Amino acid sequence: MFDITIDQVQLKNLFDFQLAWESFPFLLEGVPMTMAIAIIGMGLGLLIGFFLALARSSERIIMRWPARMYISYMRGTPMIVFLFLLYYGLPIIGLELTAFLAASLGFGLNSAAYIAEINRSALSSIDQGQWESARALNMSYWKTMQKVILPQATRTAIPPLTNVFMDIVKATSLAAIITVPELFQKARIVAGREFDSMTMYILVALIYWPICIVISYIQDRLEERYSRFL
Repeated sequence: MFDITIDQVQLKNLFDFQLAWESFPFLLEGVPMTMAIAIIGMGLGLLIGFFLALARSSERIIMRWPARMYISYMRGTPMIVFLFLLYYGLPIIGLELTAFLAASLGFGLNSAAYIAEINRSALSSIDQGQWESARALNMSYWKTMQKVILPQATRTAIPPLTNVFMDIVKATSLAAIITVPELFQKARIVAGREFDSMTMYILVALIYWPICIVISYIQDRLEERYSRFL
């Protein structure tokens, strides 16, 4: 009986179920902000990453080298440093961004570097004969890209792009450092008020997990849809 009591006390010190239950609705209020930053960041990353991939693959050095420098810089610097530069650094030159805008822009510009390499790899995996066949049919470059190349390349790119999106969702916790009221920031508030960081951080991890499970499910459906292009 004594051993059971000790175990119960240790379990409560590790995870307070009552506090978790009471704080759960408050933490959920941060989920829309988390997803908004992740979706905007991913959308911006996809847009910039597509053109970066084209520039990175270009035969023109004036396009290829700037793209390579951008990708190298973004992949070689910590995300948190870039967030600080956007939120705390830009006001020095008179450009002040809201915390939400700085976070969304930061994740978008940073993820674009990784997405560009994924897109470049996916595009280069398409057989050169596809381009030659499209040219034989007198199709323009952009029409060939839209109708022939992208549908096939998308299927190849979906798994790594999904991984990038999951990383962005989890990395949005860094936005708490610049005061964005997202999921992790909500957990920090409760942890500081109740002096129980362990419960809050375990709870926030349990919230991130099903979000990523849903993203994985969407990935599977997209793969099935684009498999017809293989």
